[in-house]
Amino acid sequence: MRTSITHPKATATATTTTTTKATTTTRAAAALAAGCVGLLLVLTGCDSSSAADPAPSADADADADAKNGDSAPVPTIPVPRGEGSRVPYDFNGDGHPDLVINDLVQAPEDPHGDDAGTGIVYGTEDSPLDPAARRLLSARANAAKSGDTLPAAFDAEAACDLDRDGFTDLIVSTDPPYNGVGAPPVPLQILFGSPEGLTGKAVTVRIPAQARFGKEWPEHPVCGDFDGDGSTDLAVTASDGRISFLRGPFARTGTPAGATLLPDGAPYLYAPEPKADTDGDGYDDLVATARPRTPGEAAEGTLLLGSADGPARPGGAYTFPPEKLPEAPLRTKGTKGTKATKGTTRTTLLSHGDFDGDKKADTVVRTTYRGGREDLVALYAAGNTDDPVLTFSTALFLP
Repeated sequence: MRTSITHPKATATATTTTTTKATTTTRAAAALAAGCVGLLLVLTGCDSSSAADPAPSADADADADAKNGDSAPVPTIPVPRGEGSRVPYDFNGDGHPDLVINDLVQAPEDPHGDDAGTGIVYGTEDSPLDPAARRLLSARANAAKSGDTLPAAFDAEAACDLDRDGFTDLIVSTDPPYNGVGAPPVPLQILFGSPEGLTGKAVTVRIPAQARFGKEWPEHPVCGDFDGDGSTDLAVTASDGRISFLRGPFARTGTPAGATLLPDGAPYLYAPEPKADTDGDGYDDLVATARPRTPGEAAEGTLLLGSADGPARPGGAYTFPPEKLPEAPLRTKGTKGTKATKGTTRTTLLSHGDFDGDKKADTVVRTTYRGGREDLVALYAAGNTDDPVLTFSTALFLP
């Protein structure tokens, strides 16, 4: 039987859409003793045989149509303050990896409105991912202006510690204005991590003229220590299949330590999986593809091996194998017979990472349905794709 769980730092009467197995038996028992009062989690609640289960009410049908049981916002807690770490995707440097989510669900009354932004869910000491410890990033709040113009788009692209301060930084893609004259402006920006996580304003990535070519937009940034010097670099697409190789560390102005234009790239760049250094020679490698790929799906490309000169050595054909992804356990029916059918659901891979500290890669997926208007994110521990450790909807980022 699954039980409702009260978050230790949230108010006792708040309602949430998360469920976690990391909560202790004592806390679960306390929640049951309280008649399942507290944070009601997605796909959780008192068993129908429980004496505390309320009688059906006139609101039952309305509750069934809520986003997987999401009927109220999840109260936020402060993002834990960190001191720096070498953990990937650790924006606040507290030693716990965090999660980045693009394409958040829209408000039901505004399904075709502006992009809701990018959501960050932080890992904490209490939970592998804690949806209460979250921040919403947006162009209005966090993007740098292009001249006097604030971009509308602000989408996460990659994450790594570019300035070597122990806090992961976020590389985002924007849409700066372009009049068609000369090379287009650089749409990539860096939002630097800090003890408080991702806050403040981003800065535009500075790509020196000698590392640019043609009039295509610089896109598809990939992080890696391609030259083996211990600093994280960026590889970015340029026109005619070339690559802008930007050496780290980066200054807080967005300026790389050095920059070179490399041949033999492709319109899309990706990091090899699961290890960036495919041959173990101390240099991270790069994969160039002719078409975009979806994480978890099969794709073919060309391997570019790292070297002292960057990802410039041909490495032959490279294949991303398909991955069987678990679906987030949606509530598929309610008292009205509401159903999220296979034909309307779509599951995508959000992340592979060690969220629970056992040195094994866990899996985070997102299942969307009703045309992407509703969703459920699920975290599965390594080796267990049957029962998620945690679930929540990105609707929690809605105001």
